[in-house]
Amino acid sequence: MEDPAARIESLSAVTLTVRDVAHSVRFYASLGFRQRPGPAVPGFASFALGEASPAYLNLLEGGHGEVAGWGRVIFYVADVDAFYRATLAAGHRPEFAPRDAPWGERYFHLVDPDGHELSFAKLLG
Repeated sequence: MEDPAARIESLSAVTLTVRDVAHSVRFYASLGFRQRPGPAVPGFASFALGEASPAYLNLLEGGHGEVAGWGRVIFYVADVDAFYRATLAAGHRPEFAPRDAPWGERYFHLVDPDGHELSFAKLLG
């Protein structure tokens, strides 16, 4: 788009469909995600990402069918290797150890309980 007023400014939220929201909340909390405070909504949870102007990772239980082969969500972390070690200490098994990518990131992948691929990364350099 050429109209500057019509540009996308930021990402507000990503919503993932899950089978069991309570199970998924425990999984994401074990990785250090901070659950967003607020009134409880059955079958729904939200996690705040970042501080100043956060984006949100939302979990929505059932009713929307299975999601397969949709892609991945990429989260930037302060230190990929430290986050990897914390992930292992929490009992999770990432798909591979952190590695440097030719596109300029250090990253690793972890699959959540519903098959969503999560990438934890940091720009190199």
